[in-house]
Amino acid sequence: MKKHEFQTEVSDLLNLMIHSLYSNKEIFLRELISNSSDALDKLNYLYLTDEKYKTLNYTPRIDIKLDKTNKTLIIEDNGIGMDEDELVLNLGTIARSGTKGFLSQISKDAKKDSNLIGQFGVGFYSAFMVADKIEVLSKKALSDEANLWISDAKSFSVEKSSKQSNGTSIKLYLKDDEFLNEFTIQNIIKKYSNHIPYPIFMDKEEYVSSKDDNKTPKTEIKNTQINNASALWQMQKSSLKDSDYNEFYKQISHDSTDPLMHIHTKAEGKIEYTTLFYIPSIQPFDLYRADYQSGVKLYVKRVFITDDEKELLPTFLRFVRGIIDIEDLPLNVSREILQENRVMASVKDASVKKILSELEKILKNDREKYIKFYKLFGKVLKEGLYGFNAHKDEILNLVLFKTSKREDFITLKEYKDGMKKDQKEIYYISGKSYEALKNSPILEILKDKDIEVLICDDDIDAIILPMIFEYDKTPIKPASEAEFSEEKIDQKEYENVILKLKEILKNDVKDVRVTSRLKESIACLVYDKNDPNFETQQILKQMGQENLPEILPILEINPNHKIATKLLNNEENLDDLAKIILNIAKIQEGLEVKNPNEFAKILTNLITQLA
Repeated sequence: MKKHEFQTEVSDLLNLMIHSLYSNKEIFLRELISNSSDALDKLNYLYLTDEKYKTLNYTPRIDIKLDKTNKTLIIEDNGIGMDEDELVLNLGTIARSGTKGFLSQISKDAKKDSNLIGQFGVGFYSAFMVADKIEVLSKKALSDEANLWISDAKSFSVEKSSKQSNGTSIKLYLKDDEFLNEFTIQNIIKKYSNHIPYPIFMDKEEYVSSKDDNKTPKTEIKNTQINNASALWQMQKSSLKDSDYNEFYKQISHDSTDPLMHIHTKAEGKIEYTTLFYIPSIQPFDLYRADYQSGVKLYVKRVFITDDEKELLPTFLRFVRGIIDIEDLPLNVSREILQENRVMASVKDASVKKILSELEKILKNDREKYIKFYKLFGKVLKEGLYGFNAHKDEILNLVLFKTSKREDFITLKEYKDGMKKDQKEIYYISGKSYEALKNSPILEILKDKDIEVLICDDDIDAIILPMIFEYDKTPIKPASEAEFSEEKIDQKEYENVILKLKEILKNDVKDVRVTSRLKESIACLVYDKNDPNFETQQILKQMGQENLPEILPILEINPNHKIATKLLNNEENLDDLAKIILNIAKIQEGLEVKNPNEFAKILTNLITQLA
């Protein structure tokens, strides 16, 4: 017998489970049956595609056994099974990164947060909510060796054992009698696991009919299938209720909340396939991680192929959960074939169009629901605007924006419908802070002309917006590039003082010039048309371009401001005033002042002189 300590993250997770953090304990059965179904999927695929596995006497099934005398519940499958190393790895550690961070950030409302735990692929541990001790007996398919994993939630051990057939048997030593009732178990299966594609059997007491009506009815124990074992996605939509869709979603996603919406499609013609997609109502924990897990499973003729193929849908739809089942692919299709296969490419493209079109329907028909979706996944959806994506136009119709004039989100179409008669362009400003952007000096001339500006405060906006040149034949431009011919200023009048300011600030700005865009502020910072702005530079560095040289902004000064007038007439404090003006412009844009102590000293000295 080999004794092991749990990985720290597992110990923390078990501590949560033991204190019954799930909103209802019966979820453990769904999680264990889902694991059994996954094990059957893996063996089923090998059985159909690999000659050496065809020697197995294999009829996939799951069995549930209750022992009221000894207070034990067993969930058993004849799937792929696990060897000793896999038992230690799968049941003693958590492979998914980000779990530790999730556990450390779990809020005081632990019951709510713990509903997310299943998404980490660790639903097995939910069994410790109802059991003091768990034994897992497993034998890998085509192996002669079996191993027994035993744990009391404090540590675990693994020892050699024996088992007649391949698969895994999980024995729970229950804390009480709540889950030792056949009727209770059957109801839980109907609720959560009715559409597991494999039959689930359990011994049930049933009445035996008697020809003699006067005799007391007899009962006998029968091994009975207690689920439908039908692929829900292959059923007629008319036969399914929302509750059926919702419970199936919870089964495949390990998410305990109802989805925001589902999209069920059956295509017939040159290519026959069925898809069932879900939009979650909460963010998956790994949504913004590079190692996110694909939420879509691929089946061929109802045979599970993979759930580890990120090419099934584009990354900007990685929040989608669901099933793709294709009739016209070989069962032994490889990952390389998937990436190049025309059938798969056609299904993928049609699936993307369908998802985007359904989202557009929600946008038009249920604005409140769409805004909820957008707050959850809008940033990810916008990633589809990057580069040369074929679905760029459809995504542009789905993107929402805050603006300088409205409190609510609006679409580009709504912005265009509200444009001034003489307005030729759509304007936007991007950065980190909505309040800072809305009050940016750059917008002063646009506000003066009552022109609406899109306020773009998502990190990704700085990258994608420069790549969107127009919407519905209307140019899209940064607010800093807005030009009005009647407002232009003759630079010659200020030539002397500008030259001196350029020299003083040569290490901080690319250029200094006067501008007509400012109405109240003394100055603002803009970037050359061909230069990335500050936010874009920061994102590029985060993306690995750490050696990117610093690109300096241009300082624009309002010639009608009182301070600017004094600069022209009195250059005595020009050095200090230049630094003050630059730092005021930085503060207004929400940027960091390089040397706050120096800035405070200069400002204090100036105030002292004026006092």
